[in-house]
Amino acid sequence: MKIIIAGAQDVGCYLATLLSRGNSEDITIIDESAEAIEDINQNLDILAIEASPISIKALKAVNTEDADLFIAVTNDQEVNMCACGLAKALGAKQTVAKVEDYEYASAKNEETLRKMGIDSVIYPEMLAAQDIINGLKMSWVRQRWDVHDGKLVMLGIKLRENCQILNRPLKEVCGAQEPYHVVAIKRGNETIIPGGNDVLKLYDMTYFMTTPEYIPYVRQMVGKEDYTDVSNVMIMGGGKCALRTVHKMPEYLHTKIIEIDPARCEKLNELLPGKGELVINGDARDTSLLLEEGIRNTQAFVALTGNSETNILACLTAKRHGVRKTVAVVENVDYIDMAESLDIGTIINKKAITAAHIYQMMLKGSATNIRFLMQAKADVAEFTVQHGAPVTKKKIYEVTLPKGCTIGGLVRQGEGMLVTGGTQILEGDIVVVFCHETDMKRIEKLFG
Repeated sequence: MKIIIAGAQDVGCYLATLLSRGNSEDITIIDESAEAIEDINQNLDILAIEASPISIKALKAVNTEDADLFIAVTNDQEVNMCACGLAKALGAKQTVAKVEDYEYASAKNEETLRKMGIDSVIYPEMLAAQDIINGLKMSWVRQRWDVHDGKLVMLGIKLRENCQILNRPLKEVCGAQEPYHVVAIKRGNETIIPGGNDVLKLYDMTYFMTTPEYIPYVRQMVGKEDYTDVSNVMIMGGGKCALRTVHKMPEYLHTKIIEIDPARCEKLNELLPGKGELVINGDARDTSLLLEEGIRNTQAFVALTGNSETNILACLTAKRHGVRKTVAVVENVDYIDMAESLDIGTIINKKAITAAHIYQMMLKGSATNIRFLMQAKADVAEFTVQHGAPVTKKKIYEVTLPKGCTIGGLVRQGEGMLVTGGTQILEGDIVVVFCHETDMKRIEKLFG
């Protein structure tokens, strides 16, 4: 597959990093920034060219007419849309543009964009909003991921002293009879795809796979029953991400948005759906304002400003006032580990979410719903098993998975189920795979 990426900043750079894990694709990345291109050339095994993505000459030079996929992810929405239009006119088979305005992501405008040469668009704020909502569903969970409409559920949980299964081999506490699997562990800077002899330790970030009916069992087992369920949410920052999040917010969650810009507050009052949201003009870094607005009666605090440091510090302040569930947008990758070490709860990185969504487009139809677990630096994806797939010819214990991979569970005929070594995967099953630093293409071949 020949892929051209327009934009070596943010999403483009991160996407290039994902692609560099394998060598099965013909990848070219173009950008006007000499510094960004030099960085790509020094650190990744991908062809990087300094050129304007809206130069017809440059697009012809990189053989855009042969591109199977043209992805425009510069920081300029107009450049992305124009680049896709030119690429399509030159012969690119499929084009994808990252956009900043919601109107371009609206389904009613799909046909108009298609006529312009844009096959699909990526709106990062919408993707981030869904991850934020998932993070708010349960106060005791750092990250939740629903597989196939919730038939299976992945729960990312920070283990504390009350956890009942610490310091014991997983083969003793996570056997075939248990209604959960431990599929990944983040310990310090190390990510572990565990085996039977591994143990869970205090403060591990642990990823469990289970079915919905056993979520209360997992909660009791990890000692999180004293966490109050989320009903009141306070959001710092009233930008696009906050707006999309509130639009997706379940009705049982009561929301306050604190925004420092008076004009933006007025705009939010016009745009919000009117489900009882309260927009407050003020600075959420002001402790007295937080106390006045009831921070001590708030179960979740979400920091969505454009400044990573501000978001991290605001979450720390909220925690000091008793808020157990905090969510921070941290766009500066250098701050991810720091945020985790400071015990910030759910960490949202829009560039990683967006890159994972685009990466999914590069895989065959068997791979869907890919997520990148930022804190664990691992991928998780659903694969629909195709007719004659190699994975159907052996039991799971006989299947040779790439190093760093494990199967978390599967959905068969609408029913979620965990797997054991003796499980036989069948055509049509939807299988959940976790992998750490592994080319997803290698895994895909087992299911396609």
